[in-house]
Amino acid sequence: MIPPHRVRAPAKVNLGLRVVGRRTDGYHELESLFVPLDLADELVIFSEPAAESKVSFALGGDAPGAPSDASNIAARAAELFLEETGLRLDITIALRKFTPVAAGLGGGSSDAAAVLLALSERSPGALPSERLRALALRLGADVPFFLDPRPSWVRGIGERIEPIAGVPSLALVLAGPGEPLATKEVFRAYDALAAAPAAPGPAPAVRLDDPAALTALLHNDLEAAAVRLCPAIRRLRGELVARGALAVGMSGSGPTLFGIFESPAAAFAAAAIPLQKPAWLRVATARESG
Repeated sequence: MIPPHRVRAPAKVNLGLRVVGRRTDGYHELESLFVPLDLADELVIFSEPAAESKVSFALGGDAPGAPSDASNIAARAAELFLEETGLRLDITIALRKFTPVAAGLGGGSSDAAAVLLALSERSPGALPSERLRALALRLGADVPFFLDPRPSWVRGIGERIEPIAGVPSLALVLAGPGEPLATKEVFRAYDALAAAPAAPGPAPAVRLDDPAALTALLHNDLEAAAVRLCPAIRRLRGELVARGALAVGMSGSGPTLFGIFESPAAAFAAAAIPLQKPAWLRVATARESG
């Protein structure tokens, strides 16, 4: 029997997010600095030749709200791989979720990328890198980043990725209000606010020694829209500031906030103070690779 492929699928945070335009197809053009986390899902992927293709999927771990059937993006990634390559494979995916669902941390996108990479490695030459990236983008805007998760300046709808060197390791406390936010709903609320798109800019530098610059870097154009849908985000921001965060940002379309702390010890001390349920806290590290 062919041994399974065991992979980790890291989450990410957005160190700032700008909406810089809107395309004729309705998609928003973005600019954001993506940084992978040590928080990750775990996948075990089996695949072997078969007379008829089949994808089986099993879910475990601790992430309420994650689809446990074929609608899960990890299973859909496998189905799309089979469709694109024409291979006949019996694929089994066992996923253990640790990244919260619909939290702006890219957990599902990372799972999908991990499946595409694993199947590509198990079927060398079946899917050239350019087609792999195109397939990833079909699954979701964040999926291409997770094909090579390292600090990157991401533009467009996720298709233009520029790796960035020199991003320091960041001690984070992640905080969520205990309720998911749908990305489409956040963008709909953003459009309702009639905000003017920001001007495109250069890739930013991350400086922990300048709190004002760090706060400016973490600005997220979608936060006002997310707060309108989930007012608890405003309270969580105040909680992280009160616990000593150097700066606070919202990841992706929310609702997860993250505070940057001066050290891992400071982050653990801040996270040791419980929040009012159903909100949650988690310590993570942002670094060169997830």
